[in-house]
Amino acid sequence: MITITESAASKVGALMTAEDDEGLALRVAVRPGGCSGFSYEMFFDTDVNDDDTTLDYEGVKVIVDASSAMLLEGATLDYKDGLQETGFSINNPNAERTCGCGQSFS
Repeated sequence: MITITESAASKVGALMTAEDDEGLALRVAVRPGGCSGFSYEMFFDTDVNDDDTTLDYEGVKVIVDASSAMLLEGATLDYKDGLQETGFSINNPNAERTCGCGQSFS
């Protein structure tokens, strides 16, 4: 399953606190689309389906649907805040190739 770095968990936790909703979780999903075949999707969600996997990283609840789970096996969600790189990124060992923007893979 996907792993969340301490930096990413901290940033997501701060964003969730700003939303002021105790029931929020971060949903990480893979959807068909993008220039390489699949694209990543991340958003706050309050609904948990029966076939979802729920994880907890440093108090941050993460939800992954069953079809995305196998494509995210071994992946890592990170957050960087620097001069050259800022934002979330997913390092996915299952991706055979990625597009230039890093938002889609196959």
